[in-house]
Amino acid sequence: MTKRSAMKTITLGEREIREAVTMSEAIDAVRRGFVDLAGGAFEMPTRTVLRDGRFLVMSVHHRPTASAMIKTLSLNFERKPAIAGTVVWSETGRLDHLVADAGTVTALRTGAAVGVATDLLAAPEAGRLTLIGAGGQAPDQVRAVHAVRPLRRLTVVDADPRRAQALVEALGPELEGVELRTEADAESAVQGAEIVCCATNATSPLFPESALPAKVHVNAIGAYRPTMRELPDELLAASTVVVDQLDAVLEESGEIIHALESGAITKNALTELGTALTATSADHGKRTVFKTVGVAVQDWALARLLAEKFLP
Repeated sequence: MTKRSAMKTITLGEREIREAVTMSEAIDAVRRGFVDLAGGAFEMPTRTVLRDGRFLVMSVHHRPTASAMIKTLSLNFERKPAIAGTVVWSETGRLDHLVADAGTVTALRTGAAVGVATDLLAAPEAGRLTLIGAGGQAPDQVRAVHAVRPLRRLTVVDADPRRAQALVEALGPELEGVELRTEADAESAVQGAEIVCCATNATSPLFPESALPAKVHVNAIGAYRPTMRELPDELLAASTVVVDQLDAVLEESGEIIHALESGAITKNALTELGTALTATSADHGKRTVFKTVGVAVQDWALARLLAEKFLP
């Protein structure tokens, strides 16, 4: 009788993930994932959204490697951590599986996508970042931008000044030589920025378009439901707009949906990140915006990195 091999499941928590994956590695992995997405290498259904975004299920299959990732999570912004769940990695070529903490993977992959977009779209000399929102996603937003555009100044804005100050103090050891500031007003904080990251659960724009400099790159990661908005229509209308995936933002991004319905932009004005990465020219204009609601390819990219490191 043939003896059946035992299946192993490797389970990784936050500490193991953070120790194993650097932000630069995550950015490179996510960049490759988006290029593969543009090339048609993935089978990726629209994510399942339950209880108005409180529960999410995301899945994806990478055809060339016969690998798949499924992420399930719950969100509660009144809970710490706000994101809880699991990322499961599997391949047809082996029995072993990997299960990773979804909160940590989500923070890393969201930061990594912002790093990819910032590296592509921000001015080469950009080094002044304004971050709006000091929640769980915020640290990796800063780390990702710093990895591709070394910071000279970081300004953090949050509705709770104590939370903004706590974030600045926590990141201080990682940002030696960077001027660290907090501000209470988002409109004034973006006026001198070269890069802006929005990581909030806002339902209306965080600042007017007129507050921004003529040359700036804006990342918006917080609004992931049609009822949420971080950016004004006027900014989207006046900028080169890159999105993670067209179908995803048309379904879930409040600012994209609102700008389309108001006539401020058309679908033809939206470029997917994978397409932008493979374009011949990197000249994207004086104002650029990257809007992401998060797609499963990003989680797959992080899970693949972990599988390469932890599965025999």
